[in-house]
Amino acid sequence: MLIGKQAEAFTQICQATADKVEVRGRDLTRELMGNLTFTEYFYLLLTGRQATKEQTYFLDLLLVAIAEHGLMPTIQAARMTLAADPASLQGALAAGILGAGPVLLGTAELCGALLVNARMRVAGGEDAAAVADELAGDIHRSGGKAPGFGHPLHKRFDPRAERILELASSRGVAGPHVHLARRFHAAVAKIWGKPLVMNVSMPIAAVLLDLGFPADTIKAIPLLARTASILAHLAEEKSHPIGFFMASSAENSVTYAKQAQEE
Repeated sequence: MLIGKQAEAFTQICQATADKVEVRGRDLTRELMGNLTFTEYFYLLLTGRQATKEQTYFLDLLLVAIAEHGLMPTIQAARMTLAADPASLQGALAAGILGAGPVLLGTAELCGALLVNARMRVAGGEDAAAVADELAGDIHRSGGKAPGFGHPLHKRFDPRAERILELASSRGVAGPHVHLARRFHAAVAKIWGKPLVMNVSMPIAAVLLDLGFPADTIKAIPLLARTASILAHLAEEKSHPIGFFMASSAENSVTYAKQAQEE
């Protein structure tokens, strides 16, 4: 049974035959293998286009920036899953990635949507600062959290965000979306009544958009990066297991509060 409106069924990514693998119109073995880095290949897979020098540089940079950040919940979930089933590397990897939502790893996607909305309004003639103030105000009035701002560890500044913005400016790729990110930084501080650190998610989204990455591909970058990190932690889990230690620590840190019985 077909559900929903059906379009023509096709893929433009890959076709494999008995003697050839073609990816995005390129011969995998003769054109791509040995000629592209994995970063360049990922961009080709994702967009169907050849990455420019700056797109490759910053995609590499952002993958490095977001891959690792210690024993985050994504890592803990993966390591505890592998501890429970040492033969299921793929299951443990999936357990870690499944937690990539709007709080962890998915925040860059929300930042991208906010910046795209703001950019469209500014392109239509509105003032950038006023747009940032209005959109930030809407989030605050609805009781939401400003995506890309605040961090439980990096209170004064996020060193990753600062480095991304520094390099974007020095290499001449900081464009309207980076400009809007800075506008949002000021707007959030004003509307929340206190300075909130710009975390790594906002410049990731801003730089990707300024480099021409499609907005709907932004989340793919932290997912790919964190996949590499999770695999590293799972390799360590096999040689130096801490999964059950983390599980025990979690259990011991939570107090059981007995619920009063209703009469």
